[in-house]
Amino acid sequence: MKIIAGALKGRTLKTVSGPGYRPAMGKVRESLFSLLEARGVVWQECIILDLFAGSGSLAFEAISRGANKAYFIEKDANAAKCIAKNAETLGITEQCHIITEDAVKYAGKRPTEQVSVVFIDPPYAENLLPQTLKNLIRREWLESGAFVVAEVEKHLKINTENFEGLTLELDRNYGSTRIIIWYQE
Repeated sequence: MKIIAGALKGRTLKTVSGPGYRPAMGKVRESLFSLLEARGVVWQECIILDLFAGSGSLAFEAISRGANKAYFIEKDANAAKCIAKNAETLGITEQCHIITEDAVKYAGKRPTEQVSVVFIDPPYAENLLPQTLKNLIRREWLESGAFVVAEVEKHLKINTENFEGLTLELDRNYGSTRIIIWYQE
């Protein structure tokens, strides 16, 4: 998989394989970043939280486009090691904070700093998105004006309007993938 744009454009990311891993495809990532930029995201001002990071492709793309730093939260040790190796290969280890922990539990902790953009890409069919969102809101992870992006299965049943403080910006399908974007007032 390759980084699409920015300072690291064209660089290759190694990925892990196994049940539940599905790195964000290039077309979906390209569309997602265009949607965020159209809504005013200025990457150079952003701190990223990538929950259920997997390959870390979304946070790596954000750093390539200028994000200051990213927190990669991935409970699988092999995937976390792959993220760390990619950060080293790309020469951006100082911008990458890799935490090997359950993403839902991590979101339930108090943050050391608020974040500008959150990527949530939970394993399909485990219904982890609602509790993750509730934890982010309850623990005040989001700075004013932050965006929360979920990449979930197309047919996930979720009331997208049911999260206090978040305004639904977009709910769109890309093949079997559904992208949901919320805005923090």
